[in-house]
Amino acid sequence: MPPNTLDDLIDRIQHDFAQLSPQFQIAARYLLDFPAEVPVTSMRSISRQAGVQPATLVRLAKSLGYQGWDELRQIFVRSLQQSPRRYTEQARELVRNKRQADVLGRAIAMHADNVRLLERLNATRLPGAVQLLAKAGHVYVAGFRASFAPAYTLHYLYRLFRSSVSLLRGDAGGLELELRAIGKRDVVVVTSFAPYSQEALRVSQAAHDAGAKVLAICDSIVAPIALKADAVLVFATGTPSFFPSSAAAVALVEILVEQLLAKAGKQAIAGLERAETQLHQTGAYVNT
Repeated sequence: MPPNTLDDLIDRIQHDFAQLSPQFQIAARYLLDFPAEVPVTSMRSISRQAGVQPATLVRLAKSLGYQGWDELRQIFVRSLQQSPRRYTEQARELVRNKRQADVLGRAIAMHADNVRLLERLNATRLPGAVQLLAKAGHVYVAGFRASFAPAYTLHYLYRLFRSSVSLLRGDAGGLELELRAIGKRDVVVVTSFAPYSQEALRVSQAAHDAGAKVLAICDSIVAPIALKADAVLVFATGTPSFFPSSAAAVALVEILVEQLLAKAGKQAIAGLERAETQLHQTGAYVNT
């Protein structure tokens, strides 16, 4: 029986993603990453933007149990009808952005869009991620190459009020040594976006092997590190530049830490106060 809701469809694709053909994976990834475009864009345009043939979308729909593309598309249409304001606001932003001629304006608008998308992508996911981290015996954070920035931000901010947080760096080829410390009660946070680092996959697999939980913070719910993760937070990387943007990723981890602080309450406030006092006493900040 085919999935009847968008949430069910997402679950089905996530579960079966590794078994899909390469072309089906490309098509499925696009549909899940840009659900707002499916109801308002022709199949031919979607296939062109995704980089596949229109027939691939039809075959994907049938492989999921639908009669054809139109039946699959109706899942996205019903989802749009249930939350019209968010999708409409996003569509208006897209139209406005296309009218902007200046490079700076287009760049700022796209970064703003990425940040605004965080709510729609993570409103139902964030509470689970917070709960997962709050219960962890120890939290390990990893991000490599361009994904290091959001990983380091998460580690730095969380460490201000929780001592049991460590950054997995892999300096001097020592990643395997660091991974040995992961235990069953721990949670490993892995940040990554396409093209995905091999190190991120190694950390994720090591966490699974150790019996630890994994929180994936990435650019797609079908990213390699997300498929087996216990919780997933998603950010967009769109940019007019030559390289994917990590602005929304950093914003997302800041929101995550804010929620963790709120959940921890007085204990977190006390830890933060101690950290601030120590930083000032050791001369970490310039006196102004």
